[in-house]
Amino acid sequence: MNSRLIGNGEVTLVLSHGYGASQDVWDEVVPKLSKRYQLFLFDWSFSEAVKPPLAFDSSKDFSFEGFADELISLLDHNNLRCVVFVGHSMAGMVGCLASIKRPDLFSHLVLVGASPRYINSDDYQGGFELTDVENILRNIQTNFQAWAEEFTPMALGITDQIHLKKLIDSFKGMNPTAALPVAKMIFLSDQRYVLEHVKLPCTIIQGTEDIVVPVVVGDYMKCKLKGETSLVNIENNAHFPQITSPKKFVEILKKI
Repeated sequence: MNSRLIGNGEVTLVLSHGYGASQDVWDEVVPKLSKRYQLFLFDWSFSEAVKPPLAFDSSKDFSFEGFADELISLLDHNNLRCVVFVGHSMAGMVGCLASIKRPDLFSHLVLVGASPRYINSDDYQGGFELTDVENILRNIQTNFQAWAEEFTPMALGITDQIHLKKLIDSFKGMNPTAALPVAKMIFLSDQRYVLEHVKLPCTIIQGTEDIVVPVVVGDYMKCKLKGETSLVNIENNAHFPQITSPKKFVEILKKI
């Protein structure tokens, strides 16, 4: 999983990327954070950074529980305790589940663009209708490369070509045998029941222009999480504030 420890400090931050990305998604914030904290970075098994790519069974079902168990094993293997877990996108809910199973491993959760459910219902606004999600999954299945080219610029929310190309290449390089099943796990999930069992302090970081996770989701999570929770909205940012507003992102973490 390409895990590595860098930096200095008594507090350890675990930086966990989401779908389509790798630990490189933290490159804009690592230099400043490593001067203040010990940083633990790694790549999920589906990442393009895992070489050679793992050969997943096409029928394999991925689950948030499974990823949480992987995270717990990784922290145990590296003898890490009482960490500040910074989970981006799908990794946010992975961290929530892991903290319920093993609260001794965590001191604080930072949930960046995280969502417990993406599909709207009568009493919940997740940002997508079921037909939207079905179209996304169909496009991923039929032409993942084209979908990644279209989706990534909207998710990033800026036109900076250097950052955009890097992220698009990361998405397009994602393990092809995992792209669809992991997407199904994420977009069809309903993890709302998890929130009421999270007792640790949490910080939610939400971009106000996020097309993947609308701001109302951050409000919902703040109300449902049982630990002391703060919500920080970053104006004019989309789904990757660690890339588009690294200075602000670092400032938020320093206040924890």
